[in-house]
Amino acid sequence: MKQSIEKILLVCSILLFFVIEVCAQKKLHTIRVRNMSELQQFFHYEDGKPVIISGHRGGMLPGYPENSIEAMEKTLSLLPSFFEIDPRLTKDSVMILMHDEDLKRTTNMKGKVSELTYEQISKARLKDRQGNFTDFKVPTLKEVLDWGKDKTIFNLDNKKIPWSMYVDLLKSGDYPNIVLSVRSMEEALYYYERLDNVMFCVAIKSDADLKAFQATGIPYNRIIAYVGDAVSDKTRELCDFLHRKGVMCFYSFPPTFDKLKTDEERIRAYCAELIKRPDIIETDYPALFAGLQQ
Repeated sequence: MKQSIEKILLVCSILLFFVIEVCAQKKLHTIRVRNMSELQQFFHYEDGKPVIISGHRGGMLPGYPENSIEAMEKTLSLLPSFFEIDPRLTKDSVMILMHDEDLKRTTNMKGKVSELTYEQISKARLKDRQGNFTDFKVPTLKEVLDWGKDKTIFNLDNKKIPWSMYVDLLKSGDYPNIVLSVRSMEEALYYYERLDNVMFCVAIKSDADLKAFQATGIPYNRIIAYVGDAVSDKTRELCDFLHRKGVMCFYSFPPTFDKLKTDEERIRAYCAELIKRPDIIETDYPALFAGLQQ
């Protein structure tokens, strides 16, 4: 009888261990944004605020390809992050996530996205940065946005999507967690005049850029500012001014520190930049920042 009880307790202990493990694996570090006010508050500059991490192309890890829901979910299992992603149109005008014009680099298929239907592309399987094929498929933008509700924020880096299509998609307010990257003040104004529920990521790397933005009349509380690919004294005065306006400044590391050969080299470089207290860091490797950004 005693041995039977001990066996039952042992089995219960093992089951409890697996339940705890499964729950831990499912736990996500979410960023919940329910309306425009909360989006603006999330990106409002405050002295001493923790550094915010953005996963470039949705982030990536071995086995987790860029621009995939699976990579973003894996990242959120490790740390809170928002994600820069790359919507692109198929031949039949379905918005999918794909950085390149051609499928060759990131999938087991070849051909331009614009020359293939979504049905054709849906048969493709993504591969990770190391070139390993996965079982993950190319997601549609709508699939990603629906998955990301109450989980994170998306920064949409437009890959030739007509501006009007973004307006049609976002004007309903169903997705309150959206930042639109713009490549001109004309594009920023187009969205500003038609959408009151999104923010904009605007390049402000010089006094000339700042004056061009000011000429639009767009309020400072509608933007985050891209200022460079490394924290620099050259933009210190510019960032100080933007901070006084409540604007957060972000730095994109893919052209610089992300290109270092090993994770150890990257982490050393990231730590050196974190000491300089950037507001937002965009990186291919958000998972490497787990535990670093406080």
